[in-house]
Amino acid sequence: MSRISETFASLRDKGEKALVLFLTAGDPDLAVTEDLVVALAEEGADIIELGFPFSDPMADGPTIQAASERALKRGTTLADVLGLVGRIRQRTAVPIVLMGYYNPLFRYGLQRFAQDARSAGVDGLLVVDLPPEEAADLHFWLKREQVDLVTLLAPTTPPQRMAELAAKGEGFLYFVSMTGVTGSREIDTGAIEKQVRELRRLSPVPVAVGFGIVTTEDVAAVAGFADGVVVGSALVKIIASHGSSPHLTREVRRFVHGLKEGTRLPEGLRSQ
Repeated sequence: MSRISETFASLRDKGEKALVLFLTAGDPDLAVTEDLVVALAEEGADIIELGFPFSDPMADGPTIQAASERALKRGTTLADVLGLVGRIRQRTAVPIVLMGYYNPLFRYGLQRFAQDARSAGVDGLLVVDLPPEEAADLHFWLKREQVDLVTLLAPTTPPQRMAELAAKGEGFLYFVSMTGVTGSREIDTGAIEKQVRELRRLSPVPVAVGFGIVTTEDVAAVAGFADGVVVGSALVKIIASHGSSPHLTREVRRFVHGLKEGTRLPEGLRSQ
């Protein structure tokens, strides 16, 4: 089993749902990112989504766009991010999914990227702007290196296409809770619950929900029907507001500790 699969299986046994946290590599710098990932894992983060910065992050709202810009201004490259993962692996076994856009991968070289990602300890990859129909080359190399290619699905995905993509899922499916960009508005759990439950029925892998999740209450609401909950912009805002302050890690730990409480289901809901 992969680290991702083992994590979801372990959480099921404990009656918990996965807390998936996103942060941008290199914001405010690579050394701080390394320490933050370790802190997140210690506070209960089950999977880390590590964004590799890109100059045109079209799916991201202002908060994550700004984080990407800050990382790029510091010269952060995809090679730097892979090196970062290698250093993180010396300190924690938390599953790491790289998240970003296709252009940096294409320029790096797909075969080289897959090999280097595996060597560094990357468990999965999520490419925001790469349609599944155009992912064959990348998927071929990732498959050889046993790195999961995580699929994005949205409320607007047609039912037949959703079923086809769900059946081919690897690692976990990432269900975007709303149309629009990250951090744009609050999540409407009632509007997506039926779709997420259907996805879970169709998919051989767990389903995590992201976009618009900010508070412990949001996490608890989504954990009632999904296998995992993704929090991104809310965490990135804390990182942005504290920068290289000595209080950054403390504030991040406090925030994540609260979120993790929302993933622990009451006894009567643990079969969901």
